Amino acid sequence: MTSEIAVVVSAYNEEERLGETLAALRSAFPGARVMVADDFSLDRTGAVASEAGAEVVRPHKHLGKGGANTLAVQRLMSRGAPSELPVLVLCDGDLGASASALPALVDAVRSGSGDLAVGAFARRVGGGFGIALRFSRWAIRRRAGVVVDSPISGQRALAPDVIRAVVPFADGFGMETAMTIDAVRAGFRVVEVELPLSHRATGKTLGGFVHRFRQLLSFARVYVSRR
Repeated sequence: MTSEIAVVVSAYNEEERLGETLAALRSAFPGARVMVADDFSLDRTGAVASEAGAEVVRPHKHLGKGGANTLAVQRLMSRGAPSELPVLVLCDGDLGASASALPALVDAVRSGSGDLAVGAFARRVGGGFGIALRFSRWAIRRRAGVVVDSPISGQRALAPDVIRAVVPFADGFGMETAMTIDAVRAGFRVVEVELPLSHRATGKTLGGFVHRFRQLLSFARVYVSRR
């Protein structure tokens, strides 16, 4: 792996798992530019990222996932000619050691299997009743005409041309749903790759249901905005 790969890690209050995630990414992508989109975390997320040698992009206030990641990727795009953009890996900061599986997404893009490779969790952990997930699948099918199994996975690899087609990202948790729709509408191919990933899952708790309700609202906004 070389500097032809850039990795943007989405993180909000991820001080516990971020260090392990970044260590796995450094090992998996030696020489890659690693950026952490720290969405105005209230803990030591930014400090952990800096201590690990990552480039930290932190907005002046909490923007939500899509906004924070947009800032990071726009910084990446501002340097060098458009033709020099790298393959971009997007991932969540809570993957821990399982982030070592992400090179398979880059392989899928470089081999021509797809222009946007999405990491599908081989084993689902936690979650609620699947309402938000099913809505995202439905929205993508209605707006882009494709059926996907993992519409909200944040683990992705994008070919350079795809980056230009999908940035800026949609606000909040609608980032991945909108990204898939925008990529397909622009003529790019989406491929899903099953990977042995793990993360800090939300369960059937009050906090978990609030989180998924916020996701659902973001997905609904994407659906309306992509008419």
